[in-house]
Amino acid sequence: MATFPAHLRYTADHEWVDGSVPAVIGITDTATEALGDIVYLELPSVGSQVTAGEVFGEVESTKSVSELYSPVSGTVVEVNQAAVDDPSLVNSDPYGEGWLVKVEVTAEGDLLDAAAYEALQEG
Repeated sequence: MATFPAHLRYTADHEWVDGSVPAVIGITDTATEALGDIVYLELPSVGSQVTAGEVFGEVESTKSVSELYSPVSGTVVEVNQAAVDDPSLVNSDPYGEGWLVKVEVTAEGDLLDAAAYEALQEG
């Protein structure tokens, strides 16, 4: 069963963002369960600009390839090289070691709290 940590905010497209500076972005349990075993990540490079609601990368699994949508706008300041090297980290720990990028945020997109995201998944 998927979990939705209360301290995170979520997009309807199954990404999460925390409130730290820089902000950490990843994908949810719901996404990892739907994707199956993740085998490849395509993430933006450090210094790249991301825009809330727009594609910033791709995740490839044994089932499909899915686009990643940024929950915020800003500049990528770090990429999780460990997850790029071993994408299974995203499956095993999507809210911890499986984070994707860190972004210096200039604006937020449409974000949901944990209860609203969970209700969206149940609806």
